[in-house]
Amino acid sequence: MNLTRRPLPALSQRHRDPRRSPEGVAFMDGQFLPMSEAKISVLDWGFLHSDATYDTVHVRDGCFFRLDLHLERFFAGMERLRLAIPHDSQTVAQILHDCVALSGHRDSYVEMLATRGVSPTFSRDPRQAENRFVAFAIPYGSVANAEQMRRGLHVAVSERVRIPPASVDPAIKNYHWLDLVGGLFDAYDNGAETALLRDADRNIAEGPGFNVFVVSNDLLSTPAHGVLSGITRRTVFDLCAELELTCRAEPVSEDALKAADEVFITSTAGGIMPVTKIDGVAIGDGTPGPLTRRLSDLYWQKHTDPAWSTAVRYP
Repeated sequence: MNLTRRPLPALSQRHRDPRRSPEGVAFMDGQFLPMSEAKISVLDWGFLHSDATYDTVHVRDGCFFRLDLHLERFFAGMERLRLAIPHDSQTVAQILHDCVALSGHRDSYVEMLATRGVSPTFSRDPRQAENRFVAFAIPYGSVANAEQMRRGLHVAVSERVRIPPASVDPAIKNYHWLDLVGGLFDAYDNGAETALLRDADRNIAEGPGFNVFVVSNDLLSTPAHGVLSGITRRTVFDLCAELELTCRAEPVSEDALKAADEVFITSTAGGIMPVTKIDGVAIGDGTPGPLTRRLSDLYWQKHTDPAWSTAVRYP
């Protein structure tokens, strides 16, 4: 390669980002910042190696939903990854609260994350990296838009295999998403809106950021193996107990998925969302099912229950 002989370019003292960021507030290194100013080093192991864990909680009408469960999972994930931050659970809760309050968002997507950080000497030893904590609050976003919530999502089952739990513990919420992103492009190529991946036994696993449930004869099942135990997934079990419905974590085959009376997916980003078409074939009568609607209605009702929610104190 022949490089052009020319004077060296000027060295900028700071980065000017031409891209727009969502409106919001972030916390980094003891500072609350506009979202556009929240940046990590390109040398951070979280960026270079996906060596990080995170959790997301949402705010609905000025209240966090099940914040305690999200904090519990976040700290458990850090412990498994041998990450440490200079904040306890109560302090992180206060930081998240302040991000939302400063942003002014009444409905918000709120994330807490810990990365391996950067080694001052660029060492390959992860023990020498300085771990980093970041939090932010931006406007709420859902896996399904308003139209999809009304008529149900169209999903494709990808041939890709979800990363097996023997490789990456699915109990640790992580950024290892290349299999999920590949599944999304498979879905788009097949005219669908999102994807479900299989596990190594070719049973259904999960999708990009969500768990899945099937309903057959008023019995609910959700994959048990190789999936993140989502907080909304757990909430469905709690709601089913309240409604005296049977809900089981067990293997779910592709045939069982497509033969179900109803299918829905669950995520902090959207709640309980109906699925009405899989691989181009209608589920049930092709409309969101009655049990899905019942659970979804109860799910949103719980957002006003003080036992399930924590109010944000705005200025």
